[in-house]
Amino acid sequence: MNRLPMNVPAPGLPARVRIHEVGARDGLQNEKGAVPTAVKAEFVHRLAGAGLTTIEATSFVHPKWVPQLADAEELFPQLADVAADLPVLVPNERGLDRALALGARRIAVFGSATETFASRNLNRTVAESLTMFEPVVARAKEGDAHVRGYLSMCFGDPWEGPVPVHQVVSVAKALLDLGCDELSLGDTIGVATPGHVQALLAALNEAGVTTDRIGVHFHDTYGQALSNTLAALQHGVTTVDASAGGLGGCPYAKSATGNLATEDLVWMLDGLGIETGVDLAALTATSVWMAEQLGRPSPSRTVRALSHKE
Repeated sequence: MNRLPMNVPAPGLPARVRIHEVGARDGLQNEKGAVPTAVKAEFVHRLAGAGLTTIEATSFVHPKWVPQLADAEELFPQLADVAADLPVLVPNERGLDRALALGARRIAVFGSATETFASRNLNRTVAESLTMFEPVVARAKEGDAHVRGYLSMCFGDPWEGPVPVHQVVSVAKALLDLGCDELSLGDTIGVATPGHVQALLAALNEAGVTTDRIGVHFHDTYGQALSNTLAALQHGVTTVDASAGGLGGCPYAKSATGNLATEDLVWMLDGLGIETGVDLAALTATSVWMAEQLGRPSPSRTVRALSHKE
């Protein structure tokens, strides 16, 4: 039996999508226990072997806040032979120093579109967080590093409710004005729907933010991640964040469930004839292996379907 989708392209979609794989960082930071460094390194190597070209490796944040990623200094050198871009998250200048010292050349900062989440996640106001990011981005750019700006709570906040589009646009523009090369729009608690996605993208375009600088990062709390991704693709977005096996959520927002599973995304993109360079069978095998390391089955529907024995 053929275990691949029928290839039926749809009009108005991009020919190729770059998947920004976040499982090794965003996924594993949400685990209750620490995953051994050797397992993390093997995970990244396997993801690259499956054809992923952007794999977020770790976060140089203080171990007090994210103890699951306390081994960043130990892990990153073990990835020197990985044939992929390896972005790392840095919270401040100290995190940037640690990352640059190890040769990291793709940096990400993590901001919030809402005041409550900024306070709970960064212990700062939105304005104060942007002030903190300013020297981080400037110094990273001086070192010829690529900088991604994550913007969380772009569609809804568990404390503030629906987030006005103009508010998201304002913070998004501020991040880009700092010098970020690209922006990742996060639906941190998974409440977005396709019309809301397209409205935000249109508003960003109207404010001068071009679509080629935008990536999307959807969570599947209400089963909307793929439909929201398709809405973004219809608007011209070509960068989509996803997590192998559907790992992860957000440790600071308890209502956030798992990320969009990379396998579910690749199944849809393969069926649409959109190139990703990813080998779905190899990726599925990687997520099955990782699920075994974690001691529980993968939440990805595609992983479950493709790993089911006939």
